Amino acid sequence: MSKVKLAITGCLGRMGQQLIKSSKVDKNIKLTTLTENRLVKNKISGIKASLNEEKAFKNVDLIIDFTVPKCTIEVLKIAVKLKKRVVIGTTGFTKKEESLIKKFSKKIPILKAGNMSLGVNLLMYLTEIASKSLNDNYLSKIFEVHHKHKKDYPSGTALMLGKGIADGKGKNFYNLIGKKFLNKRSFPYGKKINFNSIRKGEIIGEHEIKFSSGKEIITLNHEAFDRALYSDGALMAAKWLMRKKPGLYSMRDLLNFS
Repeated sequence: MSKVKLAITGCLGRMGQQLIKSSKVDKNIKLTTLTENRLVKNKISGIKASLNEEKAFKNVDLIIDFTVPKCTIEVLKIAVKLKKRVVIGTTGFTKKEESLIKKFSKKIPILKAGNMSLGVNLLMYLTEIASKSLNDNYLSKIFEVHHKHKKDYPSGTALMLGKGIADGKGKNFYNLIGKKFLNKRSFPYGKKINFNSIRKGEIIGEHEIKFSSGKEIITLNHEAFDRALYSDGALMAAKWLMRKKPGLYSMRDLLNFS
């Protein structure tokens, strides 16, 4: 396999910086382009960062995007024009933006995941199985913790897990979204899926799903200790996506979960 010529957007962000580190030690990746939504004077890892413009992406095979929804949509418009593959790790999209991504995927291969970790995607799979196995007497709620710099809540991963609960019951996720709490010590179960998000310190990521019948509680959880697990997953996704036709893919497709 020839090296994948890679572009990383949001190169000054936490994930952008981690992706740069991980790409440098991956023998199948050639880091070619770095971009930001503002001018950057100094070179980063020997590369001069560019703005998110068409000329920045002309000589790459694939773009990995961990930015914000508005930036992601702008990058996708360029990617469609240039026929470039895109791995999306950005979260917090609106329903309209999700529809746009689906539309773009008819023209280029896109892998989109709220979390690139193998462990988290396994957790989502187990959540779906648990939800499918448990009857409607079991109520569910999702708790997540991230660093104080993370703006969106619930996290993209928490929403992924909520969708896993909905899929397990064969229901529309948007119809099951309950209350969204921020920085609460405790929060209740409800007829819909309630979420509680904590933002503090430099925590990389913790997620917990609880199912309760009132007689017992079943808990599934995942805790991340190193941001490299996300960048490693994103690079794995990039290499996998190089072999795919236009379409919208997920980490579940990559990991071949049934």
